[in-house]
Amino acid sequence: MHEFVALYMALDATTRTHAKLRALAAYFAAAPPLDAAWAAYFLTGHTLKRVIRRADLKRAAIEASATPEWLFDACHETVGDFAETVALLLPGATSRSEASLAHWIEAQIAPLAHAAPGEVEARLRQCWSELDRDGRLVFGKLLTGAFRVGVGRELVHRALAQLAGVAAGDVAQALAGDWRPSASFWQRVRGEEAADAQARMHRPYPFCLAHALDADLAQLGAPEQWQVEWKWDGVRAQLVARGHALSIWSRGEELVSEQFPEIIAAARALPSGTVIDGELVAWPATELHPKPFAALQRRLGRKDPNTSLQRELPVKLLAYDLLEDEAQDIRAMPLVARRERLEGLLRATPGIAGVIVISPPLPNASWEEVRALRARAREHAAEGLMLKRRDSAYGSGRTRGVWWKWKTEPFTVDAVLMYAQPGSGRRASLYTDYTFGVWHEGALVAFAKAYSGLSDDELIAADRWIRAHTLEKFGPVRSVAPELVFELAFEGIQLSKRHKSGIAVRFPRIVRWRRDKPASEADTLHSVRALATVTP
Repeated sequence: MHEFVALYMALDATTRTHAKLRALAAYFAAAPPLDAAWAAYFLTGHTLKRVIRRADLKRAAIEASATPEWLFDACHETVGDFAETVALLLPGATSRSEASLAHWIEAQIAPLAHAAPGEVEARLRQCWSELDRDGRLVFGKLLTGAFRVGVGRELVHRALAQLAGVAAGDVAQALAGDWRPSASFWQRVRGEEAADAQARMHRPYPFCLAHALDADLAQLGAPEQWQVEWKWDGVRAQLVARGHALSIWSRGEELVSEQFPEIIAAARALPSGTVIDGELVAWPATELHPKPFAALQRRLGRKDPNTSLQRELPVKLLAYDLLEDEAQDIRAMPLVARRERLEGLLRATPGIAGVIVISPPLPNASWEEVRALRARAREHAAEGLMLKRRDSAYGSGRTRGVWWKWKTEPFTVDAVLMYAQPGSGRRASLYTDYTFGVWHEGALVAFAKAYSGLSDDELIAADRWIRAHTLEKFGPVRSVAPELVFELAFEGIQLSKRHKSGIAVRFPRIVRWRRDKPASEADTLHSVRALATVTP
Protein backbone atom coordinates (compact mmCIF):
# COMPACT_ATOMS: atom_id res chain seq x y z
CA MET A 1 0.00 0.00 0.00
CA HIS A 2 2.84 2.40 0.83
CA GLU A 3 4.22 2.18 -2.70
CA PHE A 4 0.81 2.94 -4.24
CA VAL A 5 0.33 5.91 -1.91
CA ALA A 6 3.79 7.18 -2.89
CA LEU A 7 2.83 6.82 -6.57
CA TYR A 8 -0.35 8.81 -5.97
CA MET A 9 1.56 11.63 -4.26
CA ALA A 10 4.22 11.68 -7.00
CA LEU A 11 1.59 11.90 -9.74
CA ASP A 12 -0.32 14.59 -7.86
CA ALA A 13 2.83 16.67 -7.39
CA THR A 14 3.63 17.21 -11.08
CA THR A 15 1.97 18.29 -14.31
CA ARG A 16 4.84 17.05 -16.50
CA THR A 17 3.94 14.10 -18.69
CA HIS A 18 7.44 12.60 -18.68
CA ALA A 19 7.64 12.79 -14.88
CA LYS A 20 4.29 11.00 -14.57
CA LEU A 21 5.37 8.36 -17.06
CA ARG A 22 8.59 7.72 -15.11
CA ALA A 23 6.66 7.39 -11.84
CA LEU A 24 4.19 4.96 -13.40
CA ALA A 25 6.90 2.85 -15.01
CA ALA A 26 8.90 2.68 -11.76
CA TYR A 27 5.84 1.58 -9.78
CA PHE A 28 4.71 -1.08 -12.27
CA ALA A 29 8.26 -2.43 -12.60
CA ALA A 30 8.46 -3.11 -8.87
CA ALA A 31 4.86 -3.99 -7.95
CA PRO A 32 3.64 -7.58 -7.56
CA PRO A 33 1.26 -8.56 -10.41
CA LEU A 34 -1.92 -8.28 -8.33
CA ASP A 35 -0.91 -4.88 -6.95
CA ALA A 36 -0.06 -3.73 -10.48
CA ALA A 37 -3.48 -4.92 -11.63
CA TRP A 38 -5.36 -3.00 -8.94
CA ALA A 39 -3.27 0.12 -9.55
CA ALA A 40 -3.96 -0.02 -13.30
CA TYR A 41 -7.64 -0.61 -12.56
CA PHE A 42 -7.97 2.60 -10.54
CA LEU A 43 -5.63 4.70 -12.68
CA THR A 44 -7.63 3.91 -15.83
CA GLY A 45 -10.82 5.28 -14.30
CA HIS A 46 -12.45 2.23 -12.71
CA THR A 47 -13.87 2.50 -9.21
CA LEU A 48 -15.21 0.14 -6.58
CA LYS A 49 -18.95 -0.04 -6.20
CA ARG A 50 -20.07 1.99 -3.21
CA VAL A 51 -18.36 0.46 -0.22
CA ILE A 52 -19.62 2.78 2.48
CA ARG A 53 -21.98 5.71 2.73
CA ARG A 54 -20.30 9.07 3.08
CA ALA A 55 -22.54 9.82 6.07
CA ASP A 56 -21.24 6.71 7.86
CA LEU A 57 -17.64 7.63 7.04
CA LYS A 58 -18.19 11.16 8.31
CA ARG A 59 -19.74 9.93 11.55
CA ALA A 60 -16.87 7.52 12.17
CA ALA A 61 -14.29 10.24 11.48
CA ILE A 62 -16.05 12.64 13.87
CA GLU A 63 -16.02 10.03 16.62
CA ALA A 64 -12.43 8.95 16.00
CA SER A 65 -11.14 12.53 15.97
CA ALA A 66 -13.44 13.86 18.73
CA THR A 67 -14.41 16.68 16.40
CA PRO A 68 -17.81 18.42 16.71
CA GLU A 69 -19.86 18.14 13.54
CA TRP A 70 -19.93 21.91 13.03
CA LEU A 71 -16.13 21.99 13.16
CA PHE A 72 -15.85 19.04 10.75
CA ASP A 73 -18.14 20.86 8.31
CA ALA A 74 -16.14 24.08 8.68
CA CYS A 75 -12.90 22.17 8.01
CA HIS A 76 -14.46 20.46 4.98
CA GLU A 77 -15.55 23.88 3.68
CA THR A 78 -11.99 25.18 4.01
CA VAL A 79 -10.21 22.09 2.67
CA GLY A 80 -12.74 21.36 -0.07
CA ASP A 81 -11.95 17.64 -0.36
CA PHE A 82 -13.82 15.14 1.83
CA ALA A 83 -11.13 12.43 1.97
CA GLU A 84 -8.44 15.02 2.71
CA THR A 85 -10.53 16.54 5.50
CA VAL A 86 -10.86 13.13 7.18
CA ALA A 87 -7.13 12.44 6.77
CA LEU A 88 -6.18 15.78 8.35
CA LEU A 89 -8.49 15.47 11.37
CA LEU A 90 -7.71 11.91 12.45
CA PRO A 91 -5.16 11.31 15.23
CA GLY A 92 -1.75 9.90 14.40
CA ALA A 93 -1.25 6.27 13.42
CA THR A 94 -0.41 3.80 16.18
CA SER A 95 1.20 1.21 13.91
CA ARG A 96 2.40 0.80 10.33
CA SER A 97 0.86 -1.78 8.03
CA GLU A 98 3.18 -3.44 5.53
CA ALA A 99 0.26 -5.08 3.69
CA SER A 100 0.06 -4.82 -0.09
CA LEU A 101 -2.41 -2.73 -2.07
CA ALA A 102 -4.26 -5.91 -3.08
CA HIS A 103 -4.59 -6.94 0.57
CA TRP A 104 -6.01 -3.54 1.51
CA ILE A 105 -8.56 -3.69 -1.30
CA GLU A 106 -9.63 -7.31 -0.93
CA ALA A 107 -9.28 -7.87 2.82
CA GLN A 108 -9.90 -4.43 4.30
CA ILE A 109 -11.95 -2.23 1.95
CA ALA A 110 -14.22 -4.71 0.14
CA PRO A 111 -15.51 -6.38 3.37
CA LEU A 112 -16.76 -2.99 4.61
CA ALA A 113 -19.59 -3.19 2.08
CA HIS A 114 -20.99 -6.24 3.87
CA ALA A 115 -20.12 -5.36 7.46
CA ALA A 116 -22.91 -4.96 10.01
CA PRO A 117 -23.63 -1.30 10.88
CA GLY A 118 -22.12 -1.72 14.31
CA GLU A 119 -18.86 -3.12 12.88
CA VAL A 120 -18.12 -0.41 10.32
CA GLU A 121 -16.73 2.19 12.73
CA ALA A 122 -14.45 -0.32 14.46
CA ARG A 123 -13.13 -1.58 11.13
CA LEU A 124 -12.47 1.97 9.94
CA ARG A 125 -10.63 2.88 13.13
CA GLN A 126 -8.41 -0.18 12.77
CA CYS A 127 -7.59 0.77 9.17
CA TRP A 128 -6.88 4.39 10.08
CA SER A 129 -4.59 3.32 12.94
CA GLU A 130 -2.27 1.57 10.42
CA LEU A 131 -2.00 4.40 7.89
CA ASP A 132 -0.20 7.72 7.90
CA ARG A 133 -1.88 10.91 6.65
CA ASP A 134 -1.14 10.32 2.96
CA GLY A 135 -2.28 6.70 3.28
CA ARG A 136 -5.55 7.80 4.84
CA LEU A 137 -6.10 10.26 2.01
CA VAL A 138 -5.75 7.55 -0.64
CA PHE A 139 -7.74 5.09 1.50
CA GLY A 140 -10.59 7.60 1.73
CA LYS A 141 -10.61 8.23 -2.00
CA LEU A 142 -10.75 4.52 -2.76
CA LEU A 143 -13.58 4.09 -0.25
CA THR A 144 -15.70 6.87 -1.72
CA GLY A 145 -15.01 6.24 -5.41
CA ALA A 146 -13.33 9.65 -5.69
CA PHE A 147 -9.89 8.38 -6.78
CA ARG A 148 -8.63 10.77 -9.47
CA VAL A 149 -5.08 11.89 -9.92
CA GLY A 150 -4.76 13.61 -13.31
CA VAL A 151 -3.39 10.68 -15.30
CA GLY A 152 -4.92 9.87 -18.67
CA ARG A 153 -5.70 6.29 -19.59
CA GLU A 154 -3.31 6.47 -22.54
CA LEU A 155 -0.39 7.37 -20.25
CA VAL A 156 -1.02 4.28 -18.11
CA HIS A 157 -1.13 2.16 -21.28
CA ARG A 158 2.19 3.65 -22.41
CA ALA A 159 3.87 2.83 -19.10
CA LEU A 160 2.58 -0.76 -19.15
CA ALA A 161 3.52 -1.22 -22.80
CA GLN A 162 7.04 0.01 -22.10
CA LEU A 163 7.54 -2.64 -19.42
CA ALA A 164 5.71 -5.48 -21.18
CA GLY A 165 7.48 -4.93 -24.50
CA VAL A 166 4.23 -4.65 -26.48
CA ALA A 167 2.45 -1.88 -28.36
CA ALA A 168 0.41 0.59 -26.32
CA GLY A 169 -2.55 -0.15 -28.57
CA ASP A 170 -2.36 -3.83 -27.61
CA VAL A 171 -2.41 -2.90 -23.93
CA ALA A 172 -5.41 -0.66 -24.52
CA GLN A 173 -7.20 -3.56 -26.21
CA ALA A 174 -6.33 -5.99 -23.41
CA LEU A 175 -7.69 -3.61 -20.78
CA ALA A 176 -10.78 -2.45 -22.70
CA GLY A 177 -14.23 -2.95 -21.28
CA ASP A 178 -15.10 -4.33 -17.87
CA TRP A 179 -12.32 -6.38 -16.29
CA ARG A 180 -11.32 -7.39 -12.78
CA PRO A 181 -7.78 -7.32 -11.39
CA SER A 182 -6.06 -10.69 -11.04
CA ALA A 183 -2.58 -12.13 -10.47
CA SER A 184 -2.37 -12.91 -14.20
CA PHE A 185 -2.41 -9.18 -14.96
CA TRP A 186 0.87 -9.11 -16.86
CA GLN A 187 -0.24 -12.05 -18.96
CA ARG A 188 -3.35 -10.08 -19.81
CA VAL A 189 -1.29 -6.99 -20.71
CA ARG A 190 0.90 -9.07 -23.01
CA GLY A 191 -2.14 -10.74 -24.57
CA GLU A 192 -1.17 -14.16 -23.14
CA GLU A 193 -4.11 -14.65 -20.78
CA ALA A 194 -6.93 -16.89 -21.97
CA ALA A 195 -9.79 -14.49 -21.30
CA ASP A 196 -13.19 -15.78 -20.27
CA ALA A 197 -15.12 -16.59 -23.46
CA GLN A 198 -18.21 -14.64 -22.42
CA ALA A 199 -16.18 -11.58 -21.43
CA ARG A 200 -14.30 -11.74 -24.73
CA MET A 201 -17.59 -11.81 -26.66
CA HIS A 202 -18.59 -8.46 -25.15
CA ARG A 203 -15.20 -6.71 -25.22
CA PRO A 204 -15.09 -3.43 -27.20
CA TYR A 205 -12.08 -1.94 -28.96
CA PRO A 206 -10.22 1.07 -27.55
CA PHE A 207 -11.81 4.22 -28.95
CA CYS A 208 -10.00 6.31 -31.54
CA LEU A 209 -10.21 9.96 -30.50
CA ALA A 210 -9.74 13.22 -32.36
CA HIS A 211 -7.62 16.27 -31.65
CA ALA A 212 -9.10 19.75 -31.90
CA LEU A 213 -8.10 21.35 -35.20
CA ASP A 214 -5.34 23.86 -34.49
CA ALA A 215 -4.07 24.58 -38.00
CA ASP A 216 -5.37 26.21 -41.15
CA LEU A 217 -7.24 23.83 -43.44
CA ALA A 218 -4.79 24.47 -46.26
CA GLN A 219 -2.04 22.86 -44.16
CA LEU A 220 -3.92 19.55 -44.22
CA GLY A 221 -3.22 19.05 -47.91
CA ALA A 222 -5.75 18.34 -50.63
CA PRO A 223 -9.38 18.18 -49.43
CA GLU A 224 -9.99 14.95 -51.36
CA GLN A 225 -7.64 13.22 -48.89
CA TRP A 226 -10.15 13.82 -46.13
CA GLN A 227 -13.59 12.50 -45.22
CA VAL A 228 -15.80 15.18 -43.70
CA GLU A 229 -18.73 14.36 -41.39
CA TRP A 230 -20.93 16.18 -38.92
CA LYS A 231 -19.70 16.11 -35.33
CA TRP A 232 -22.83 14.98 -33.53
CA ASP A 233 -23.74 16.11 -30.02
CA GLY A 234 -24.56 12.72 -28.48
CA VAL A 235 -22.89 9.81 -26.73
CA ARG A 236 -19.98 8.12 -28.50
CA ALA A 237 -20.53 4.37 -28.49
CA GLN A 238 -19.49 1.01 -29.88
CA LEU A 239 -22.09 -1.61 -30.73
CA VAL A 240 -20.66 -5.11 -30.32
CA ALA A 241 -22.47 -8.11 -31.88
CA ARG A 242 -20.70 -11.45 -31.43
CA GLY A 243 -22.59 -14.71 -31.31
CA HIS A 244 -25.66 -14.16 -29.16
CA ALA A 245 -23.89 -11.42 -27.18
CA LEU A 246 -25.03 -7.87 -27.93
CA SER A 247 -23.62 -4.92 -26.03
CA ILE A 248 -23.22 -1.15 -26.23
CA TRP A 249 -20.19 0.56 -24.73
CA SER A 250 -19.79 4.29 -24.13
CA ARG A 251 -16.53 6.07 -24.83
CA GLY A 252 -15.74 5.81 -21.10
CA GLU A 253 -15.96 2.01 -21.56
CA GLU A 254 -19.14 1.77 -19.53
CA LEU A 255 -21.66 -0.89 -20.51
CA VAL A 256 -24.89 0.98 -21.37
CA SER A 257 -26.83 -1.72 -23.24
CA GLU A 258 -29.84 -1.66 -20.88
CA GLN A 259 -30.31 2.08 -21.43
CA PHE A 260 -30.98 1.67 -25.16
CA PRO A 261 -33.19 -1.39 -25.74
CA GLU A 262 -34.26 -0.22 -29.21
CA ILE A 263 -30.62 -0.33 -30.39
CA ILE A 264 -30.14 -3.82 -28.95
CA ALA A 265 -33.37 -5.01 -30.59
CA ALA A 266 -32.26 -3.72 -33.99
CA ALA A 267 -28.75 -5.16 -33.54
CA ARG A 268 -30.17 -8.70 -33.47
CA ALA A 269 -30.41 -8.42 -37.26
CA LEU A 270 -26.64 -7.84 -37.59
CA PRO A 271 -24.37 -10.76 -38.49
CA SER A 272 -22.20 -12.15 -35.71
CA GLY A 273 -18.71 -10.68 -35.59
CA THR A 274 -19.73 -7.04 -36.12
CA VAL A 275 -18.49 -4.01 -34.20
CA ILE A 276 -19.76 -0.56 -35.20
CA ASP A 277 -18.47 2.78 -33.94
CA GLY A 278 -20.92 5.65 -33.88
CA GLU A 279 -22.91 8.22 -31.93
CA LEU A 280 -26.08 7.70 -29.92
CA VAL A 281 -28.53 10.58 -30.43
CA ALA A 282 -32.17 11.22 -29.54
CA TRP A 283 -33.91 11.53 -32.91
CA PRO A 284 -37.67 11.12 -33.39
CA ALA A 285 -38.62 9.95 -36.88
CA THR A 286 -40.85 13.01 -37.34
CA GLU A 287 -37.97 15.47 -36.98
CA LEU A 288 -35.36 16.48 -39.52
CA HIS A 289 -32.47 16.70 -37.05
CA PRO A 290 -31.42 15.10 -33.76
CA LYS A 291 -32.55 16.65 -30.52
CA PRO A 292 -29.91 18.44 -28.42
CA PHE A 293 -27.90 16.60 -25.81
CA ALA A 294 -30.10 18.01 -23.04
CA ALA A 295 -32.95 15.84 -24.38
CA LEU A 296 -30.76 12.72 -24.62
CA GLN A 297 -29.82 13.15 -20.97
CA ARG A 298 -33.33 12.03 -20.03
CA ARG A 299 -32.41 8.60 -21.44
CA LEU A 300 -29.03 8.33 -19.75
CA GLY A 301 -28.66 6.28 -16.58
CA ARG A 302 -32.07 4.60 -16.94
CA LYS A 303 -31.48 0.85 -16.95
CA ASP A 304 -35.02 0.09 -18.07
CA PRO A 305 -36.58 3.07 -19.89
CA ASN A 306 -40.34 2.64 -20.15
CA THR A 307 -42.08 2.39 -23.51
CA SER A 308 -43.56 5.87 -23.10
CA LEU A 309 -40.09 7.45 -22.82
CA GLN A 310 -38.81 5.35 -25.72
CA ARG A 311 -41.67 6.61 -27.90
CA GLU A 312 -41.12 10.21 -26.83
CA LEU A 313 -37.32 10.13 -27.19
CA PRO A 314 -36.32 7.29 -29.54
CA VAL A 315 -32.57 6.85 -29.94
CA LYS A 316 -30.60 6.15 -33.11
CA LEU A 317 -27.04 4.98 -33.57
CA LEU A 318 -25.42 7.14 -36.23
CA ALA A 319 -22.76 4.74 -37.54
CA TYR A 320 -19.54 6.12 -38.98
CA ASP A 321 -17.00 3.30 -38.73
CA LEU A 322 -16.80 -0.47 -38.89
CA LEU A 323 -14.13 -2.03 -36.66
CA GLU A 324 -14.94 -5.71 -36.95
CA ASP A 325 -16.51 -7.42 -39.97
CA GLU A 326 -17.29 -11.14 -40.21
CA ALA A 327 -15.37 -11.62 -36.93
CA GLN A 328 -12.21 -10.04 -38.41
CA ASP A 329 -10.52 -7.02 -36.83
CA ILE A 330 -10.34 -4.54 -39.74
CA ARG A 331 -9.07 -1.49 -37.85
CA ALA A 332 -5.79 -1.52 -39.79
CA MET A 333 -7.62 -1.11 -43.10
CA PRO A 334 -7.87 2.42 -44.55
CA LEU A 335 -10.91 4.40 -43.46
CA VAL A 336 -12.27 4.50 -47.01
CA ALA A 337 -12.30 0.68 -47.14
CA ARG A 338 -13.90 0.36 -43.71
CA ARG A 339 -16.50 2.88 -44.76
CA GLU A 340 -17.38 0.92 -47.90
CA ARG A 341 -17.85 -2.22 -45.82
CA LEU A 342 -20.00 -0.32 -43.30
CA GLU A 343 -22.29 1.05 -45.99
CA GLY A 344 -22.60 -2.39 -47.59
CA LEU A 345 -23.41 -3.99 -44.24
CA LEU A 346 -26.16 -1.49 -43.42
CA ARG A 347 -27.71 -1.81 -46.88
CA ALA A 348 -27.76 -5.61 -46.53
CA THR A 349 -29.41 -5.55 -43.08
CA PRO A 350 -32.98 -4.27 -43.47
CA GLY A 351 -33.90 -5.09 -39.87
CA ILE A 352 -31.92 -2.11 -38.59
CA ALA A 353 -33.62 0.50 -40.79
CA GLY A 354 -34.29 3.76 -38.96
CA VAL A 355 -32.42 2.71 -35.82
CA ILE A 356 -28.83 2.00 -36.90
CA VAL A 357 -28.15 4.36 -39.80
CA ILE A 358 -25.13 5.73 -41.63
CA SER A 359 -23.71 9.08 -40.56
CA PRO A 360 -23.51 10.64 -44.02
CA PRO A 361 -20.22 11.95 -45.42
CA LEU A 362 -20.34 15.58 -46.50
CA PRO A 363 -19.14 17.11 -49.78
CA ASN A 364 -15.68 18.63 -49.61
CA ALA A 365 -14.65 19.57 -53.12
CA SER A 366 -12.78 22.56 -51.66
CA TRP A 367 -11.78 23.87 -48.26
CA GLU A 368 -14.07 26.86 -48.86
CA GLU A 369 -16.97 24.40 -49.06
CA VAL A 370 -15.87 22.79 -45.81
CA ARG A 371 -15.78 26.18 -44.07
CA ALA A 372 -19.29 26.88 -45.33
CA LEU A 373 -20.50 23.54 -43.94
CA ARG A 374 -19.06 24.31 -40.52
CA ALA A 375 -20.89 27.64 -40.50
CA ARG A 376 -24.16 25.74 -40.99
CA ALA A 377 -23.51 22.99 -38.44
CA ARG A 378 -26.02 24.23 -35.89
CA GLU A 379 -28.77 24.12 -38.52
CA HIS A 380 -28.26 20.34 -38.49
CA ALA A 381 -28.03 20.12 -34.66
CA ALA A 382 -24.31 19.30 -34.98
CA GLU A 383 -21.41 20.62 -32.90
CA GLY A 384 -19.22 21.16 -35.94
CA LEU A 385 -17.24 18.91 -38.28
CA MET A 386 -15.04 15.82 -38.11
CA LEU A 387 -12.17 15.56 -40.59
CA LYS A 388 -10.66 12.08 -41.03
CA ARG A 389 -7.89 11.03 -43.38
CA ARG A 390 -9.31 8.57 -45.89
CA ASP A 391 -6.19 6.41 -45.68
CA SER A 392 -6.08 6.32 -41.86
CA ALA A 393 -6.27 3.21 -39.72
CA TYR A 394 -8.49 3.18 -36.64
CA GLY A 395 -6.10 4.03 -33.84
CA SER A 396 -6.21 3.76 -30.06
CA GLY A 397 -6.71 6.94 -28.07
CA ARG A 398 -5.66 10.29 -29.52
CA THR A 399 -3.42 10.00 -32.58
CA ARG A 400 -2.44 13.40 -33.89
CA GLY A 401 -2.86 14.17 -37.57
CA VAL A 402 -5.43 11.55 -38.64
CA TRP A 403 -8.69 12.68 -37.01
CA TRP A 404 -9.54 16.31 -36.33
CA LYS A 405 -12.60 17.82 -34.68
CA TRP A 406 -13.53 21.34 -35.80
CA LYS A 407 -16.29 22.69 -33.62
CA THR A 408 -18.42 25.72 -34.41
CA GLU A 409 -17.59 28.99 -32.69
CA PRO A 410 -19.10 28.88 -29.19
CA PHE A 411 -22.00 31.00 -28.00
CA THR A 412 -20.82 33.86 -25.78
CA VAL A 413 -22.65 35.81 -23.09
CA ASP A 414 -21.58 38.63 -20.77
CA ALA A 415 -22.83 37.67 -17.30
CA VAL A 416 -22.60 39.01 -13.74
CA LEU A 417 -21.00 37.08 -10.89
CA MET A 418 -23.69 36.31 -8.27
CA TYR A 419 -22.34 33.52 -6.05
CA ALA A 420 -18.99 31.88 -5.32
CA GLN A 421 -17.80 28.85 -3.38
CA PRO A 422 -14.43 27.21 -2.75
CA GLY A 423 -12.95 24.83 -5.28
CA SER A 424 -11.57 21.40 -4.49
CA GLY A 425 -8.09 19.92 -4.16
CA ARG A 426 -5.46 22.62 -4.61
CA ARG A 427 -8.19 25.22 -5.11
CA ALA A 428 -9.85 24.43 -1.80
CA SER A 429 -8.60 27.63 -0.12
CA LEU A 430 -9.84 29.90 -2.93
CA TYR A 431 -13.30 30.90 -4.15
CA THR A 432 -13.09 29.56 -7.68
CA ASP A 433 -16.50 28.01 -8.46
CA TYR A 434 -18.87 30.68 -9.69
CA THR A 435 -22.56 31.16 -10.45
CA PHE A 436 -23.46 33.79 -13.02
CA GLY A 437 -26.64 35.65 -13.83
CA VAL A 438 -28.16 37.86 -16.52
CA TRP A 439 -30.70 40.63 -16.22
CA HIS A 440 -34.46 40.06 -16.33
CA GLU A 441 -36.96 42.76 -15.41
CA GLY A 442 -34.39 44.67 -13.39
CA ALA A 443 -33.07 41.71 -11.40
CA LEU A 444 -30.36 39.12 -11.93
CA VAL A 445 -31.41 35.56 -12.76
CA ALA A 446 -28.85 32.77 -12.21
CA PHE A 447 -28.39 30.69 -15.34
CA ALA A 448 -24.88 29.17 -15.49
CA LYS A 449 -22.01 27.88 -13.34
CA ALA A 450 -18.36 27.85 -14.38
CA TYR A 451 -15.00 27.27 -12.73
CA SER A 452 -12.45 27.19 -15.55
CA GLY A 453 -10.88 29.79 -17.78
CA LEU A 454 -9.13 32.21 -15.43
CA SER A 455 -5.39 32.34 -14.84
CA ASP A 456 -3.93 31.69 -11.38
CA ASP A 457 -3.36 35.42 -10.86
CA GLU A 458 -6.95 36.19 -11.87
CA LEU A 459 -8.27 33.52 -9.49
CA ILE A 460 -6.33 35.04 -6.60
CA ALA A 461 -7.58 38.53 -7.50
CA ALA A 462 -11.17 37.31 -7.80
CA ASP A 463 -10.93 35.49 -4.47
CA ARG A 464 -9.68 38.64 -2.77
CA TRP A 465 -12.53 40.68 -4.29
CA ILE A 466 -15.17 38.07 -3.33
CA ARG A 467 -14.08 38.06 0.32
CA ALA A 468 -14.22 41.86 0.43
CA HIS A 469 -17.63 42.13 -1.28
CA THR A 470 -19.60 39.29 0.31
CA LEU A 471 -23.25 40.10 1.00
CA GLU A 472 -24.42 36.84 2.60
CA LYS A 473 -23.11 33.37 3.44
CA PHE A 474 -25.01 30.13 2.86
CA GLY A 475 -22.73 27.38 4.17
CA PRO A 476 -19.74 27.33 1.78
CA VAL A 477 -21.51 29.66 -0.69
CA ARG A 478 -21.18 33.44 -0.67
CA SER A 479 -23.42 35.88 -2.48
CA VAL A 480 -21.51 38.91 -3.70
CA ALA A 481 -22.21 42.44 -4.82
CA PRO A 482 -23.41 42.34 -8.46
CA GLU A 483 -20.46 44.21 -9.95
CA LEU A 484 -18.08 41.84 -11.77
CA VAL A 485 -18.77 40.92 -15.41
CA PHE A 486 -17.29 37.88 -17.17
CA GLU A 487 -17.60 36.69 -20.75
CA LEU A 488 -18.78 33.07 -20.76
CA ALA A 489 -18.66 30.61 -23.65
CA PHE A 490 -20.95 27.61 -24.26
CA GLU A 491 -21.10 24.80 -26.76
CA GLY A 492 -24.87 24.91 -26.69
CA ILE A 493 -27.79 26.86 -25.24
CA GLN A 494 -31.30 25.41 -25.17
CA LEU A 495 -34.64 26.36 -23.72
CA SER A 496 -35.44 24.10 -20.78
CA LYS A 497 -38.42 23.74 -18.45
CA ARG A 498 -36.20 21.99 -15.89
CA HIS A 499 -34.19 25.11 -15.07
CA LYS A 500 -35.50 28.14 -13.19
CA SER A 501 -34.02 30.49 -15.77
CA GLY A 502 -35.64 28.52 -18.60
CA ILE A 503 -32.17 27.98 -20.10
CA ALA A 504 -29.85 24.95 -20.19
CA VAL A 505 -26.22 25.48 -21.21
CA ARG A 506 -23.58 22.95 -22.30
CA PHE A 507 -19.87 23.09 -21.36
CA PRO A 508 -19.84 26.56 -19.76
CA ARG A 509 -16.44 28.18 -19.23
CA ILE A 510 -15.01 31.63 -18.61
CA VAL A 511 -13.42 33.34 -21.61
CA ARG A 512 -12.30 36.57 -19.97
CA TRP A 513 -12.88 38.96 -17.10
CA ARG A 514 -14.67 42.00 -18.56
CA ARG A 515 -13.06 44.70 -16.41
CA ASP A 516 -14.06 47.19 -19.10
CA LYS A 517 -17.79 46.59 -18.71
CA PRO A 518 -20.16 47.67 -15.92
CA ALA A 519 -22.67 45.14 -14.62
CA SER A 520 -25.55 47.18 -15.99
CA GLU A 521 -24.36 46.37 -19.54
CA ALA A 522 -24.35 42.60 -19.10
CA ASP A 523 -26.67 40.51 -21.24
CA THR A 524 -30.36 39.94 -20.54
CA LEU A 525 -32.30 36.72 -20.25
CA HIS A 526 -34.14 37.74 -23.41
CA SER A 527 -30.89 37.99 -25.40
CA VAL A 528 -29.70 34.62 -24.05
CA ARG A 529 -32.98 32.97 -24.96
CA ALA A 530 -32.61 34.35 -28.47
CA LEU A 531 -29.46 32.21 -28.81
CA ALA A 532 -31.43 29.06 -28.00
CA THR A 533 -32.44 28.17 -31.55
CA VAL A 534 -33.30 24.54 -30.67
CA THR A 535 -35.84 23.65 -27.98
CA PRO A 536 -35.45 20.24 -26.29
